[in-house]
Amino acid sequence: MISHPKEVVTRAIVRLVSVPGLDKQAALITLDNGFDHKKPNSFGPAGLTSLDEAITTATAAAPAFIAVTGKPYIFCVGADITGIPFLQDRAQAVELGELGHRVFARLKDSAIPTFAFINGAALGGGLEVALHCHYRTVSGGAAALGLPEVAIGLVPGWGGSQLLPNLIGIPGAAQVILQNPLTQKTLRPKQAAELGVADVLFEPADFLESSLAWAAGVVRGEVEVIRPEVDKDMWDGVLYFAKQQLDEKLHGAVPSANKALELLALAREASFADGTAAETQVLADLIMGDESRSSLYAFDLVQRRAKRPVGVPDAGLARKVTKVGIIGAGLMASQLALLFLRRLQVPVVLTDLDQSRVDKGVGYVHAQIDKLVGKHRMDEGTAAKLRGLVSGSVDKAVFADADFVIEAVFENLDLKKQIWAELEKIVTPEAVLATNTSSLSVTAMAADLEHPERLVGFHFFNPVAVLPLLEIIKGEKTDDATLSTAFAVGKQLRKSSVLVKDAPAFVVNRVLTRFTNEVFRAVDAGTPLSVVNEAFDPLGLPMRPIALLQLVGPAVAYHVGETLHAAFPDRFTDSPNLKRIVDAGLPLLVDDELNPEVLALVEGGSAPSTADEVRENTLAALAEEIRIMLDEGVVAEAQDIDLCMVLGAGWPFHLGGVTPYLDRSGTAERVTGKRFLPQGVAGVPA
Repeated sequence: MISHPKEVVTRAIVRLVSVPGLDKQAALITLDNGFDHKKPNSFGPAGLTSLDEAITTATAAAPAFIAVTGKPYIFCVGADITGIPFLQDRAQAVELGELGHRVFARLKDSAIPTFAFINGAALGGGLEVALHCHYRTVSGGAAALGLPEVAIGLVPGWGGSQLLPNLIGIPGAAQVILQNPLTQKTLRPKQAAELGVADVLFEPADFLESSLAWAAGVVRGEVEVIRPEVDKDMWDGVLYFAKQQLDEKLHGAVPSANKALELLALAREASFADGTAAETQVLADLIMGDESRSSLYAFDLVQRRAKRPVGVPDAGLARKVTKVGIIGAGLMASQLALLFLRRLQVPVVLTDLDQSRVDKGVGYVHAQIDKLVGKHRMDEGTAAKLRGLVSGSVDKAVFADADFVIEAVFENLDLKKQIWAELEKIVTPEAVLATNTSSLSVTAMAADLEHPERLVGFHFFNPVAVLPLLEIIKGEKTDDATLSTAFAVGKQLRKSSVLVKDAPAFVVNRVLTRFTNEVFRAVDAGTPLSVVNEAFDPLGLPMRPIALLQLVGPAVAYHVGETLHAAFPDRFTDSPNLKRIVDAGLPLLVDDELNPEVLALVEGGSAPSTADEVRENTLAALAEEIRIMLDEGVVAEAQDIDLCMVLGAGWPFHLGGVTPYLDRSGTAERVTGKRFLPQGVAGVPA
């Protein structure tokens, strides 16, 4: 019998409730692991067994109907994936799949009507248990609904791949099972109702009462649930198009996505028994494969390590922030202003050299607030409050009572030093000064300050509202109170903060610049741009190198490269071809294809490489650079570099991060003489 020694068991608690209009009571099964919403319900072996027992108890009472719901704010977020490492072999993985199928099928096959009252987040196996019920209601307050398994190297393994397409049709199912996980999206309650995942949407305030009354109406025959007939003629066409998109984006590098496609294709004509049997076999194969182990490693980084950053000083040292100052009013500064405003809801003031720039920055913030209201993501009362909290000035004296001041100006050390010298005479002694520099030394920036201990690096990634990473850089003299305040603010901003040593380009930009440097080293040697651009397709990276360079901006990349060339001239070179591209100011891509004008600019040498050679050489360079970074103490452990690359550069989950891939491929050991991670972690062979 499979077991999970550390399982936090989600109990299924049965109670009989009287419902107006029904002669019989209803059986309400509540899923509850005994903790608050911060530790969501999930299904491990013991949890599934508890649900099995609850269904038996409920059925024995011969109720008018059986309904499954969750504890406050949480329905169930799926399988307890922390138990996967305890599965000793494929047979146990098969056993886990079959157990879930057997228990959930009791709700589908029940002679008594079954309902799912989706009161909160319902993901993976949580949504699958709801799909097995005959009817579903959903609360407007449910945080997220979806089948995200593909994103962590798995597939919906407890009926989702077979039930969902036959409930809502293949286009919606492909969106929920493939597209959403690969773009890190979930469904909102309204979307779920519109797609037909749920039959009806109720307000959260009286959700349970409304659901019980609605269910009673269904049982009495007064409420008719009409579901559109699924169009099976378009099935093959939708999946063909989906496969084309997957091949173009992932180039076959994500096995779980291809397996999910196969299961969706099977769902068109296969019996439910055959379809779910296939699910079990696919799930078992994936669970025991490298991809799922790598994905779970990355998932653990994002869900756990990101929330408990290493090396943070005592939180009690953090100072309260009641006003924020932002130096600059350009796009980055304006994005920062909006973020601080929404999350901290304290006065935020921008400054710049002239009033027109200030007005433009404040106007940007107002326009974004208006968009949020228009999309019903912010109510007008909150919007009015935030509009009143943001202001601008050309006089830095407005920072006199600010507790936290961040600059977002051009990457020039002398300019930034001048700004801080001026500001130090204005702000209070306790004010924290933060720089959003992407590559410059925080220590050098603070060198001439009277109080260098209060300057800290606060490096965001663009777009600020989307990318969750925040690199917090400790200068040589940054004190604990400043650092603690920086991490407290990062948490308020809902960012995942990583403590980084003051080293050139920090983490993400240093790794990406070494990557770009090797790509252009190959181009300078004569390798066609098209070859280097496609060399990394087997990895399934989110972007090809040239698309990544266009996103970052060639000029920004070249500037960061200059910083690193000055620091490490033996490893970072100045590429003449990248310089030509920057000087020309041309877009690298036109309609997602390499710009012919850029291709005409490139001047190559006489020693071209193959795509395989480019990839191997670049990965070897990354292994070398990461080992040096760890030896320098840029971050505490390899896991922090992986976390930074996943959150700041979109390094895919299926690779588990940079270091697990370099370990598994043997590159780390070949180049540096040792692995980055312990054996057995993230699919690294024991």
